[in-house]
Amino acid sequence: MRNLRRIVQIGFFLLFVWLLIRTEYAGKNEIPYPVKIFFDFDPLISLANILAFKGIPPLFPKVMALSLIVVGITLLFGRVFCGWVCPLGAINNFFSYLKKRKLTEAVFLSSYHRGQRVKYLILVILLVASFFGLQLTGFLDPFSLLIRSAAVSINPAVNYLIRGVFDAVYSGVPLLTPISEPIYSFLQDHYLSFNQPYFQWSFLIGAIFILIILLNLVRPRFWCRYLCPLGALLGILSRYSLFRLKFASGCVDCNLCVALCPAAAEPKGEDAWRSSECFVCYNCVASCPEKVLSFRFSLPRRREPGLDLSRRELIYSAVAGLGIVPLVKVGATYKKPNPTLLRPPGALIEEEFLKRCIRCGECMKVCLNNALHPTLFEAGLEGMFTPRLIPKLGYCEYYCTLCGQVCPTGAIRELTMEEKTKTKIGLAIIDKSRCLPHAFGVNCVVCEEVCPTPKKAIWFEEDEVIDREGKKVVVKKPHVDPELCVGCGICEYKCPVVEKPAIFVINMNESRDPDKQLLL
Repeated sequence: MRNLRRIVQIGFFLLFVWLLIRTEYAGKNEIPYPVKIFFDFDPLISLANILAFKGIPPLFPKVMALSLIVVGITLLFGRVFCGWVCPLGAINNFFSYLKKRKLTEAVFLSSYHRGQRVKYLILVILLVASFFGLQLTGFLDPFSLLIRSAAVSINPAVNYLIRGVFDAVYSGVPLLTPISEPIYSFLQDHYLSFNQPYFQWSFLIGAIFILIILLNLVRPRFWCRYLCPLGALLGILSRYSLFRLKFASGCVDCNLCVALCPAAAEPKGEDAWRSSECFVCYNCVASCPEKVLSFRFSLPRRREPGLDLSRRELIYSAVAGLGIVPLVKVGATYKKPNPTLLRPPGALIEEEFLKRCIRCGECMKVCLNNALHPTLFEAGLEGMFTPRLIPKLGYCEYYCTLCGQVCPTGAIRELTMEEKTKTKIGLAIIDKSRCLPHAFGVNCVVCEEVCPTPKKAIWFEEDEVIDREGKKVVVKKPHVDPELCVGCGICEYKCPVVEKPAIFVINMNESRDPDKQLLL
């Protein structure tokens, strides 16, 4: 069973990696197999969104049904999702066993520690905050954390490294070119991104992920044992599971079961074993020299250790979850929103968007022109790591709806092509003090040429000006038609005035917010 668990765990991890790679623009406006499939089975995301929405969101019935499958499996078999399925758990499991330890040290590090109750307190804080309209679950949900780290930091870094290595081989070791070129072509066809992706705050997001990995050297599966809110939710459910660890007589107190337990579930006796912590990994069963351990179906026992939580701690956690809401909500961002904060096309109105967005980064990964980037404080603390379109770094492709296709919670609606071409995410503004025709009397038609709307949103006013030599010159001065401009940002991206473009996009006139319409 332990070998079977390893095979299943590796299989789900490879499936996750394959879906992550497939969540990428591949020459057509369609993502048939996005990695968001994993979110459909995540009961924590479903529960947090139901609490935030005060009911079942319109786009959530299917997701709810799939997450209930995980709930049912947990009630039947325990936390098998953590031990057999979760890709972040597989990564933590791998790094936990890289460092070899003596038996006495392994027993100490793999024994239950009261700090493991912290994940239950975190769960309470997140759910209470969600109920009062502050969606923080995406920061710590294992799928959100892993996909965000992979999409924004790990995948771009690996892409950069692969391209750098093959460029060095191509230019520095020409003898290896006949071997390296077929390999590079294969990677281009099956892994490498269409263009080298770059993201703001990728170092910060990557550093957080690396820290989580390094914590496994402190204690095995540190994240899973101490911090994971999804593990806490499944741990509560697994207390009522029917698949339970059984003990026969003949134990010689070798403590191998404890030393090899990645969950610190104390599998050394019926009065010590903690079903809420157990991953059903079968390490204890396989390591027992006397074969006194086995998993069987039976009813839960009353004398089993509890969650090690006091009523006072739960009350404090609930109060913390409630108290954090006004502290975040009274930020200055709500009083005067950042005018350059552009959301993806199809994004819900800001308040609803922040309730739904789980900061998974899938929309950023699929963005054709690398225009979507994670925010830091541009949208306040509540909006940290949510997607923001930055036209200076990339623009929204006029005929692209990929971001809505991969959003797992409906924070970004999936638009039809007709809806997409009519959706406004902002309005282009011309800075006449920097614009070449307006400021310097020099003709420039770049913004009008690249404007993608069928009837150009950029139009010209011909004006006669006098140059330095006193000659009359006809200059085409650009203007923006607010009725036609969709705020895609290509004009800002292509503007020849570098560093600070002469045309820029603000979130005025965006379709999602009736209060931001330009009254003419």
